[in-house]
Formats: sequence, structure tokens, C-alpha cells
Amino acid sequence: MKTTFTKKNYTVLIIGIALIVLGYILMIGGGSDDPNVFNPEIFNFQRITLAPMMCLAGFITIVVAIMWRPKPTQEVSK
Repeated sequence: MKTTFTKKNYTVLIIGIALIVLGYILMIGGGSDDPNVFNPEIFNFQRITLAPMMCLAGFITIVVAIMWRPKPTQEVSK
């Protein structure tokens, strides 16, 4: 039985999942222990810009992994 996904598809899929997980890890933190005190760290570059870009890159990578089709190999007959 031939599957649609190849080893390269699974590799790219795992890379995409890792990018999404990394993006969510970058969003962690910045909170305050005291609810009456505002902590401006929640609005830094890492949480507002970098982390969503990492997640978006991961989702795009997963779409590429699903849509990737290896080129058919042509056999030369003599």
C-alpha cells in the first residue's frame, strides 16, 4: 500500500508543529503576581510580534507539508 505522505512530508510537518509550539512558548509570561499592578512586559516585541509570526510560519509550513507532492521519477528503459 502506497501512502501519500513521504518521509519529507513528515519531516516538514514536524518542523511546522515545532514552530507552532515555539511560538506559543514565546507568548508565555509577562504577567504580574499582584492583580492590582500592571506589568508592561506583556506588550514587548517577543509576545506581540515574534510569537505570532512563529505560529503563522508554523501553520504555513504545515500547509506546505500537506500539499507537498514529490516529483514522479521517470525510469529510462533501454
